[in-house]
Amino acid sequence: MTIPLPYRKRAQRDRVRQDWIDERLREARIVVADVVNHSDHLIRLACNVLVQHGETAAEREDARILLVVLDARSPGRAGRHRPDPEVRR
Repeated sequence: MTIPLPYRKRAQRDRVRQDWIDERLREARIVVADVVNHSDHLIRLACNVLVQHGETAAEREDARILLVVLDARSPGRAGRHRPDPEVRR
């Protein structure tokens, strides 16, 4: 007589995981809704979550556009590790 493995209930684990994902999505939406009061780093994290896991195509696209706006606001961030070929000292 053997015990079937895995002996954990898969449905319960999946339900807990989905609840965790839903909570992270809720937090990401709260950060994006209140952009003025959050750091750029936190907004980037929230946008990346929404781009990957957003419920609608419009939500994912809006988060992607906000990432583009954040990159435009801090131009030194995108090319920080690449030297500018036009500038020679």
